[in-house]
Amino acid sequence: MATGDQLLVVIDPLARHTDGEAVRIAKDVLSAGAASTKVCLPEGPEEFARVLARRGSRRPVVVGDDRALLRAVALLHRQRELSACALAMVPVGPSLGLARSLGVPTGAVAAARAALDGVERRLDLLVDDSDGVVLGALRIPAPAGATALDAEADADAESEAGAEGYGGTAGTGAGSDLGFGARAGVGAGGGSSGHQSWLRNWPQSLVRTLSAHPPRIRRVARPARIRVASPAAVGPSRLRVEVDGVTLVDLDQPVQGVSIAPGTDGGADVEVRPVSVGAEAAPLRAVGRRVTVSGADFRYRADSLVVAGPVRTRTWTVREGAWGLTLPG
Repeated sequence: MATGDQLLVVIDPLARHTDGEAVRIAKDVLSAGAASTKVCLPEGPEEFARVLARRGSRRPVVVGDDRALLRAVALLHRQRELSACALAMVPVGPSLGLARSLGVPTGAVAAARAALDGVERRLDLLVDDSDGVVLGALRIPAPAGATALDAEADADAESEAGAEGYGGTAGTGAGSDLGFGARAGVGAGGGSSGHQSWLRNWPQSLVRTLSAHPPRIRRVARPARIRVASPAAVGPSRLRVEVDGVTLVDLDQPVQGVSIAPGTDGGADVEVRPVSVGAEAAPLRAVGRRVTVSGADFRYRADSLVVAGPVRTRTWTVREGAWGLTLPG
């Protein structure tokens, strides 16, 4: 272990909301094992970005789930500082599939020790032509599946918005837990005179009760919005998939879905599942550094977390060894 390490421990608010005890354990282990530890508790994406940008020579350790890791990698990529910054992660939160697939220990103690004692592994990254990043894999479903992606995206947005500290309606910020008088706009200055004038003609027993214990109103997250596809949109996709300039499948061959993932040696593993007629059709596979998908409007889901689109064309390029993650030795 490099005991001279200076760590920047960034604790995602969703992790604090989900499992405060695991967060405390991770913070204690990291603070005890490093020469210097600065702990930051950002309350929103903007503050999260500022903390990373001002890290100096400190090595960042993200305490959070897959979304927090993806957010950190995307921010460092946009700042063009990803290649010079080795990240570490302590997985805490509801979405940990990506962390497990990357080899991060899921226990708070084991992950914190890996952050202290582990070795940096350089990992490939998929970068698209809009500067988006993919750490694990992405999938493009048929239009019927894309409707499900819409519903999942809305549910994810509502869930994350409801987490403490990320601008959601269930947070602890201003407006999230309003007293009844403020909610009703009673007493323009918020003082007691407006409150008392509003209550003047009410029975005194009720006045005393309301004055001492005003009702509290909490905002409730809306249910997920489900977009219904039109009948014309339901069916297989017609997409052109090109790998390093070679067409793997063209618009005349309907497909059930496409998946792209960073492979080995700087290549992306591409799999296209054609629509089967009779016997099941074998998937079409290829490996290349540059993958372009085009055709009718399509959506895709990256790292099982982010739904993007609709777009008519998108190109992903593999960046070999673009980012570093500290993993057990």
